[in-house]
Amino acid sequence: MNDDRQIKLYATAPHPCSYFDDREAQTLFVDPACDVGSPLYTRLSQAGFRRSGSHYYRPNCDGCNACIASRVPVADFSLSRNQRRQIARNKDLDYYWRESLDAETYPLYERYINERHRDGDMYPASREQFDSFIADSRQDTTYLHIYHQSELLAVSVCDQMGDGLSAIYTFYAPEAQRRSLGKLAVLHMIETCRQRQLPYLYLGYWIRDCQKMRYKIDYRPLELLMSQRWVRLN
Repeated sequence: MNDDRQIKLYATAPHPCSYFDDREAQTLFVDPACDVGSPLYTRLSQAGFRRSGSHYYRPNCDGCNACIASRVPVADFSLSRNQRRQIARNKDLDYYWRESLDAETYPLYERYINERHRDGDMYPASREQFDSFIADSRQDTTYLHIYHQSELLAVSVCDQMGDGLSAIYTFYAPEAQRRSLGKLAVLHMIETCRQRQLPYLYLGYWIRDCQKMRYKIDYRPLELLMSQRWVRLN
């Protein structure tokens, strides 16, 4: 990663992997004292780093390269037949970008974690967890709210960088699972990038052998960061 200053990176001790029960993981973190402005954040994302609350990290596992950073080149993206059907089935939804969260957001997050991710390391949900992971944001963070009439169905946390948007996390009403709200949120972010003339939507890590993380391959073309260069899959 090119930068005109030295950035301290810290590696964690090996810890249980969040995606594979039989593996250990190790994570590389940017020094928490480092002021990560928009230009540096852009370069970190281009080098495969992600944001979680106030932390910037990248997997650094010994002998495993399963977590591969991914991004959508917006100018070349085209909707698949299935994606067009998803949009048509959900014409009754409204999308709003907002700079803050209101009181109804945490109950939605709590229900999502406690009903959809009981087997994950984020269960059970707590207000402290929500504040550090979702509400602890940057000046360039915005929140995509998806409504059906007056009912809030989904929220996506999204950062704007120099070359695109970074999709941080999406949570939604468990009872609305059949609407494919997570996928609709990604499609709306892609369209927002197009409107703002931003070349990329960063989607986080694609993991081929993990069902929860494999969906990103549905957005084509997709670029994957492999051997320190972005490789396109059409």
